[in-house]
Amino acid sequence: MTQSLGLISLVVQDYDAAIGFYVDVLGFELVEDIYQPEQDKRWVVVRPIGGTGAGVLLAQASNEAQRARVGDQTGGRVFLFLYTDDFQRDYDRYRAAGVTFVRPPVDAPYGKVAVFEDLYGNRWDLIEPTAHG
Repeated sequence: MTQSLGLISLVVQDYDAAIGFYVDVLGFELVEDIYQPEQDKRWVVVRPIGGTGAGVLLAQASNEAQRARVGDQTGGRVFLFLYTDDFQRDYDRYRAAGVTFVRPPVDAPYGKVAVFEDLYGNRWDLIEPTAHG
């Protein structure tokens, strides 16, 4: 049996603002943006360019319970982990683009890592893994 994680659903306030952040700021590619009239919503998927892992489904909050969780899907813990082959390149590019880093870069046993927030406050690790990490 072969399985893989295909998508991670991320609840957002607004499709277009989220696309703007992930595509224009982080440099992800927009994989799909399909309007679903029967549900009056969009199927929006972004993925790091060149990535072979899971994509992110941007799911616009559609009720009060979902809106209350935008930016805090994990209670303030790091939620997503973005692996890179060049930490310094991406760290410098993100900082220049105005991305907020809430923890500075450190060398950890598993790689070089810093924590940043997306436009809603969800926390991400930017990681350049070590060979054994």
